[in-house]
Amino acid sequence: MGHRKHRTRLMIIAGCCFLFLVTGLVRTEAMEVKSSYIVQFHEDVEDEEELLADVLQNVTPDFVYDQSIRGLAYSLTAEQAQAVKAVRGVTSVDAGVDYEVSLRESVPFIGADDLRSELDHRGVKLTGKGVKVGVIDTGIDYTHPDLSLNYKGGYDVVDDDDDPMESKVKGKAQTFHGTHVSGIIAANGSVKGVAPDAELYVYRALGPEGQGSTAYILDAIERAIDDGVDVLNLSLGSPINGPDWPTSTALDRATEAGIITVTSNGNSGPDLWSVGSPGTASKAISVGASTPPLKAPHLKMDGSDEHVLLQAVQGTKPWDLKRKNRVIDGGMGLPEDLEGAEGRVALIERGGIPIRAKIENAKNAGAVAVLLMNNVPGTFMAGVEEPLAFTAAAIDHKTGNQLREQIQANEDDETMMETTYIEETDHMAIFSSRGPVTQTWDIKPDVVAPGVDIDSTVPDGYLALNGTSMAAPHIAGAAALIKQAKPDWGPEQVKAAIMNTAVPLVSEDGDRYPPFVQGSGRVDIQAAVLSDTLVYPGALSFGVWDADPDLQLFQRLEKELTIENHSDEKRTYTFDVPSSIGTGLRWHLPMATTLQPGEKKNVKVRVEIEPDIIDFKRVDGLIRVNGGTEPITLPFLLFSDEPDYPRVSAFQFGKLPGNGDWMYEVFLPVGLKNLKSHCMTRTHLRISIRSIMKPICQRGRLKNVLIAMSSS
Repeated sequence: MGHRKHRTRLMIIAGCCFLFLVTGLVRTEAMEVKSSYIVQFHEDVEDEEELLADVLQNVTPDFVYDQSIRGLAYSLTAEQAQAVKAVRGVTSVDAGVDYEVSLRESVPFIGADDLRSELDHRGVKLTGKGVKVGVIDTGIDYTHPDLSLNYKGGYDVVDDDDDPMESKVKGKAQTFHGTHVSGIIAANGSVKGVAPDAELYVYRALGPEGQGSTAYILDAIERAIDDGVDVLNLSLGSPINGPDWPTSTALDRATEAGIITVTSNGNSGPDLWSVGSPGTASKAISVGASTPPLKAPHLKMDGSDEHVLLQAVQGTKPWDLKRKNRVIDGGMGLPEDLEGAEGRVALIERGGIPIRAKIENAKNAGAVAVLLMNNVPGTFMAGVEEPLAFTAAAIDHKTGNQLREQIQANEDDETMMETTYIEETDHMAIFSSRGPVTQTWDIKPDVVAPGVDIDSTVPDGYLALNGTSMAAPHIAGAAALIKQAKPDWGPEQVKAAIMNTAVPLVSEDGDRYPPFVQGSGRVDIQAAVLSDTLVYPGALSFGVWDADPDLQLFQRLEKELTIENHSDEKRTYTFDVPSSIGTGLRWHLPMATTLQPGEKKNVKVRVEIEPDIIDFKRVDGLIRVNGGTEPITLPFLLFSDEPDYPRVSAFQFGKLPGNGDWMYEVFLPVGLKNLKSHCMTRTHLRISIRSIMKPICQRGRLKNVLIAMSSS
């Protein structure tokens, strides 16, 4: 079933209390505040700037893109952006969003060390030698002894110069994320990366706060294409779950240009639909995070048998408490909240003041550690910008409240907590974002890699960090090794090798993680490099079938697969029907297919739906392909009706300069029918899209309501 693609953006300057209803397109007075916009054009447009000359008089573009996308970046008012959208030849106008920087035992665990004895076609050991890997991030400390030999060049997009050194701005902490990512890929010293002889080209597109605009990211992709990198890693993300966001489109274009593009899937898990651009790019390899072998600290409260995982706080000392400890309620982490913290663990709620200030206040009060509890339901990833030598960990809102209630109930007796250490191996990291992608329903992530407690290089030393940002460079390094071993393989073949040989993961309870959680599974680099059968695409999304019982008896959905035999012998491939599938599905899999050495063939996989007896809204599983050295499993996903995905993302709120007004901005991936907004009180604005989504609330001082909305 086809679906019309809509993109709707709302900017609301919130003010006095009244009710209003909007349907369709709204024209408003001019907004003088300028924001970054990415304007894309039809391929047949010859002069983009000339095309916009009448509506953008005396406005010059900030960036020009001709490889990653066909487009320009401008600083525009909302009214100017609306005028540009009406120009014939313009395909889209997207407001820029900010992207964030969403090795211990991980490298040998995924098989990289085992490959060192293997040789490429030149007789050279597989270490990534001769492969150019681009890294778009916060920069790199190229003076680090483990990275200095591998660094070959790059660019600083933020400062517009050719020195992508990690930033250190007066009054702000030095960044280290890009150096850490680069070390996972290609460190070659005290720490060994996945591909220790790969050449690093680093593009600084994220500034001092670890953030960068869409315009910066696109420019960095353009430069990487110009530099002819073989592999490109982006350990960054945004909250936009949409397949045609500019950064996702740019990665697809880079892949078409022959670059193996790798990106993190995001750290907004464990909810479904939490993947964000550029992890939504269909042709890129999107990477989720799993746990390497480690003993993870867990919280056990008095009187409870439950063990709750303690999430590391990035940049702090790892949790290493060995015995029972007394716990106090440290409130919001203010100095006056921490009286009596000496020798105890301080439970501190998130919010109010920076996390670093909370931890330092607890340290100054004599606490032995800090437990940060979320201030909203769910888990969260916490961190400090500059390393802090004090023990801290994060827990979810529910656990924190339970512990706080226990403390308050024990007025006369002190509350105790115990740290237990549980072996964690090959499970999904709770923070790893889940798919699928809206509109296309693509399975994301494509694959997972270790992303918990990963040691790597940082300026002046080494540090363990968590995140899909740490998982993605494992795959970038793996791609470099495959590219060295199989220089004639293109991005689609390299992606297939990684996905076809991945190890499917199961939860702590022994249940298989769905494809939109783990993709094909955890990477096995040795198996990927040595694979001699490729089947792609490595995952099949059949999309959404319209569950209308009045339609014809059988509805057929079809996908095409390519099988390649890279062995030196004839092989016959067969397909196994998926097991444990919903009632009302009939599979039609290819007949036995024989391929000679070096031969490839396209085959079709069909599934028929019986609308009168289907018993599912969503079905997923694995299709097994036999005949290679090892069986290959292809994840699949099918919806029988449009799924209940979030109709809004990237909701942003900020103060406008000058007049004290506040601006709300929200991205709606499939448009809207009705928008309703009203003020509940003078400090409470509620926005809801009727009949489509649950209300979204945001607090702030309110003045002079103004709406600007555009739709395409």
